[in-house]
Amino acid sequence: MMQRVRWSVLLLTALVWGAALGCGHVPRDEEGKLRVGLVFDIGGKDDKSFNAAAWEGAKRASQELPIVLRHAEPGEPNNLEPCMRAFAERGYDLIIGIGFAQGPVLATVAKEYPNLHFAIVDSVVDLPNVASLVFKEHEGSFLVGMMAARASRTGKIGFVGGMDIPLIRKFATGYEEGARYVNPNITVLKNFVGITDAAWNNPGKGKELAKAQYEAGADVIFQAAGNSGIGVFDAAEENRKLAIGVDANQNWVKPGFILTSMVKRVDVAVYTIIREALEKRFRGGIHAYGLENEGIAYALDDYNRPLVSEDTLREVEAARQKIIRGDIQVTDYMANLK
Repeated sequence: MMQRVRWSVLLLTALVWGAALGCGHVPRDEEGKLRVGLVFDIGGKDDKSFNAAAWEGAKRASQELPIVLRHAEPGEPNNLEPCMRAFAERGYDLIIGIGFAQGPVLATVAKEYPNLHFAIVDSVVDLPNVASLVFKEHEGSFLVGMMAARASRTGKIGFVGGMDIPLIRKFATGYEEGARYVNPNITVLKNFVGITDAAWNNPGKGKELAKAQYEAGADVIFQAAGNSGIGVFDAAEENRKLAIGVDANQNWVKPGFILTSMVKRVDVAVYTIIREALEKRFRGGIHAYGLENEGIAYALDDYNRPLVSEDTLREVEAARQKIIRGDIQVTDYMANLK
């Protein structure tokens, strides 16, 4: 069964690339260029969120730098390893896995190909040829939690996570702490779409959970649910309430109903690691992105500016500086598990 899955993925990837895999030769247009392979999480590059942000960074690199960029969208968890191996077997210089779920797979493949460079987003793989790109999501979640509390008229706000895992609990914890920083008595409703990988790609369930929270009195909901978060946005629009986007700037998705977006600059992290590999400055180990280096931010643009008061912006900016200085300590849920 696994052999059939493997060859079906190889065939699909070959069709995407326009060349048979494992053929050994390097196409003429790839000679002398850094070859980069990107393996998306199961949400795919068009999820308008996490994967989409990574894709923006990779596309920018392909436009600005002399590289060859190929990508694979596995679609199913069992396809992650065959897709990653397809790049490794072809000798790609840098292979990037998007999403924590690829950590074990990437660790296995990277160990077998010590002369190739790998990068993983949202996971830590302790190998010298692996760059672990991680983010301080709790800090950004704290700031949007403040904004949610200030925008709420009911004293109730919500959180809808995708898969119930420590990483998403990290978002939820920071969000709740930020909300309580400005309103200690606020009520925070929390739900998760599911406990398997399918939780990232179920907009119907996301909408159902958000609708229930709005009906329970929440008037702002922060979603950290991948493609399932699109359902939260639909519920916000239908109920004339507010939602908060995640990872990418999603303010444009439902103008007037998205208070802000907690932005993880996955695009910057992906672009930077590609550039460092091209310039032979690649280094393994942890690469951390937070408020201090603008790897985490909240989005403010023409789509949401009318929804956020100047007083709120001043308060949030003051808190941002306090977090950077260490005057405000936001709980890192994942650190507490170690």
